[in-house]
Amino acid sequence: MKRLGFMLVFIGIAGWLNAQIDSRIPSDKPKLIVGIVVEQMRHDYIYKFWDKLSEGGFKRLLNEGTYCKNANFNYQFTQTAVGHATIATGTSPSYHGIVAEEWYTSLNDKVVNCVADENYKTVGGSYTAGRVSPKQLLTSTIGDEIRLANYNKSKVLSISLQSESAILSGGITANAAYWYDEENGKWVTSSYYMPELPGWIKDFNDKKLADVYLTRSWETKYPIQSYAGYCLPDDNKFETGIEGRKTFPYNLAEMNKNESKKKYNLLKSTPFGNTFTKDFAIASIVNEQLGKDDNTDLLMISFSSTESIGKNFGPESVEVMDAFLQLDKDIEHLLSFLDQEIGKQNLLVFLTSDHGVAQSPEYLADKGIPVGFFNQNGAISLLTSYLNAVYGKGNWIRNYYAQQLFLNRNLIEDSKLNLADFQQKAAQFLLQFSGVANTVTSTTLLNSYFPDGIFSKMQKNYNQKRSGDILINLLPGWVEKNGGTTGHNSPYSYDTHVPLIWYGWRVKRATILDPVDMTDIAPTISYYLNIANPNASVGKPIIGLLAQ
Repeated sequence: MKRLGFMLVFIGIAGWLNAQIDSRIPSDKPKLIVGIVVEQMRHDYIYKFWDKLSEGGFKRLLNEGTYCKNANFNYQFTQTAVGHATIATGTSPSYHGIVAEEWYTSLNDKVVNCVADENYKTVGGSYTAGRVSPKQLLTSTIGDEIRLANYNKSKVLSISLQSESAILSGGITANAAYWYDEENGKWVTSSYYMPELPGWIKDFNDKKLADVYLTRSWETKYPIQSYAGYCLPDDNKFETGIEGRKTFPYNLAEMNKNESKKKYNLLKSTPFGNTFTKDFAIASIVNEQLGKDDNTDLLMISFSSTESIGKNFGPESVEVMDAFLQLDKDIEHLLSFLDQEIGKQNLLVFLTSDHGVAQSPEYLADKGIPVGFFNQNGAISLLTSYLNAVYGKGNWIRNYYAQQLFLNRNLIEDSKLNLADFQQKAAQFLLQFSGVANTVTSTTLLNSYFPDGIFSKMQKNYNQKRSGDILINLLPGWVEKNGGTTGHNSPYSYDTHVPLIWYGWRVKRATILDPVDMTDIAPTISYYLNIANPNASVGKPIIGLLAQ
């Protein structure tokens, strides 16, 4: 009997050990892929804030994962929608078609938003919040290819405070994309995806967590004096602020006390927006049972508050630093939950950004660096006068948006003018303005090939049906005058160079110094899953990651 007892104990211990070993062995493919996009995150932020970061957030990703230290976008207009579309499709704007947040179309003489679609209605929120769809995407995404590979057995979800981030990251065949409705503080979607919200989202919205956050005050995570040496003083002259407020604390209850309607948009300008996003993402994983079968699921999460905070305060501010320290705790919580719910061996995470940001021009100018704000309204006004003087009075300019100029081609044709000559005269005139480094016409981009350099990045951003007649590139450090502290939208490294970290399933601790194009993310995932690349992908699998 003693011998039998020893044998049973031995068998029990052996079984327990085998279970522990099996739990650490990676599956043939990840059960869940989580893509985290932190909006407006410069590549140097992790190291800049390193001493203040927790061990379980950004540091954990770096200490246990693979860091692609030289990852860059390859095009000119580094905007939010463009970045998300590029990450998801594995190709440049010239192919996927999201050349900017919006563009002008001469066919129907109107400006088109990159996700606006009047054919669909809001589900679960205000009238305008959900009249959107991914119809402007011209190519498939990695989410689409995952679902096509197993005939829609996989689930693809995308979450962001901003509709364009959620929609473009998810793709055309996503099960759902959810975003924040600034009118009522709820998570909503479009009838493109479903006729009504799932019950669990209705329950989540009924908790009115946005209202709870609006009763709070944004305080610094650490005593404010401890931020000295990492950023400018809290009270400095280079910030725009939140509704005119530029110093801590930011009491949201105080900002709402005399309002007849709650300012739900304030959440986007504080770290609470990121925490709210993280909580909703965790609820999505649990209620949608992501990663619970053998079909790889995909969840795309975009943390958008850092975009608004960066625009209002600039990368040198206490506010930006504190926002990333607070996000660090949110990521720590998310990773801990994923480890427990899915298991690191079944989980593949990548973290990156949609673009970086320029340092505040006023701050740099104060230090004697030759930068400034480009006055686009003044430039277009003078260009209009010039064209009227040369060609006669007429409505020669149809639209200007974010360094793209759209000419009135119908009027030019009716006037029997040569389009290429007209474009070139306008482009040459714009070169005279302070802050303008380069201008290039659509005719030049169509008839020339630029293998590298600035004009190559402008060409990769150009789509013949959607881009402007003239593309403008500003000098390094210059941004458009748009009411913010700073901006982004350039082909320079402060806007294109972003972090890219891989973590989890079969990923070892390593640093890759070789250049990585942001179009390489999607084909790397395709390689891992043995599925087709998105149909216009120009990227390639990251060899340093796959060779581990």
